[in-house]
Amino acid sequence: MANALDPHAAIVVQASAATPAPLTTADGQPLTRALARSQRVARRRAFMLVLPLLAFILVTFALPIGQMLGRSVHNDGYSANMSRMAAWFAANPPGTEREEAAFEALARDISDAAAARTIGIVGTRINYDVPGTRSLFTSSGRQLRELPDPPFRKAMVEINPQWDNDRLWVAMRSASTAVTGNFYLAAVDRTRNEDGAVMRVAENQRVYLMLFWRTFMLSLLITGLTFVLGFPIAHLLATLPTRRSNLLMILVLLPFWTSLLVRTTAWIVLLQQQGVVNDILVWLGVIGNGQRLQMIYNQTGTIVAMTHILLPFMVLPLYSVMRTINPSYVRAARSLGATSWTAFRRVYFPQTLPGFGAGALLVFILAVGYYITPALVGGSSGQLISNMIAVHMTDTLNWSLAAALAALLLAGVLALYWIYDRLVGIDNLKLG
Repeated sequence: MANALDPHAAIVVQASAATPAPLTTADGQPLTRALARSQRVARRRAFMLVLPLLAFILVTFALPIGQMLGRSVHNDGYSANMSRMAAWFAANPPGTEREEAAFEALARDISDAAAARTIGIVGTRINYDVPGTRSLFTSSGRQLRELPDPPFRKAMVEINPQWDNDRLWVAMRSASTAVTGNFYLAAVDRTRNEDGAVMRVAENQRVYLMLFWRTFMLSLLITGLTFVLGFPIAHLLATLPTRRSNLLMILVLLPFWTSLLVRTTAWIVLLQQQGVVNDILVWLGVIGNGQRLQMIYNQTGTIVAMTHILLPFMVLPLYSVMRTINPSYVRAARSLGATSWTAFRRVYFPQTLPGFGAGALLVFILAVGYYITPALVGGSSGQLISNMIAVHMTDTLNWSLAAALAALLLAGVLALYWIYDRLVGIDNLKLG
């Protein structure tokens, strides 16, 4: 009875009675659980909607790129067809004296590869590391249709003295495993000497690092030129009346409606020594007829043509940002005593940086990967690394080296992208 009259107990009873019951749905289930289930269903439905696009990207983009990058470190052209040599190299560490068993394994493997008609694949793989050795394998394969009598070392040297060459054996040891880093060494103008140590290639063979340097420098230059030319155009688009800005926008977008090949060949007509530009300069008396300028099939032609082609990719992001800038900001700065230059430099220009960042990324990444325009107008001094990748893909068929060059180019672009993100911030980038 005392507990029933206890005031504290009464407070507890009242508090418990005032506690609201959990919210439920019409069918009596807790509302929180029903909301969570509804969100899961919505996420699953959204995922199913984007699943075809995701599958398309994986099949046509991610998987081919992954396969090509895998080729940069995997090539079984030698190891899959020279199993005895691969086993001998695996059992004998580098520096082991080449014994009779090694030459016997070499002769038997070449004989089997010649019979299976894969000797060309074997020779091509070694030819990547030691130029000129493909013919060595194919000619020896024709002579080894039947195995010679022992000693095999003497028989192989009689076929061709190159079979006792140290550099050749270093290359065969390296190719005896399918996974190799030699293609990345070649992509940075490095190779292995007779001792297996990494060294620079001969000076007249150092082309790839020079092409990488030229590619990035020309891409930066083209990015800068498109900004210098595109900023005034974008400013006009943003400030002119709508009727005039629409006409100017048509002129900006006109190159998108013209074939890339047509635009490139048009620059060939304009810039060649007997072309329109040189004819006008001669007619104006700026240069003599015998002093016509060489503006095509060199870096000048590459820069001019690529700047024209990539200019809209700088103009459009700048314009999309400029049209959102309130003109009253500049007027306020002028009313507070700032000069036109100061108002532009400290008020207007900083607000255009997100558009510049977006345009610079677009132009630079596109310029790094261009190869059609440099191939047509660049000549020998205007070629970029993408042209060399295309050569290895279509002419030399050295897909492993092409994949290594492409991987290094991708790594360089990603590194610059990371630097941009650290210095400027990718969140400040605006495309519209």
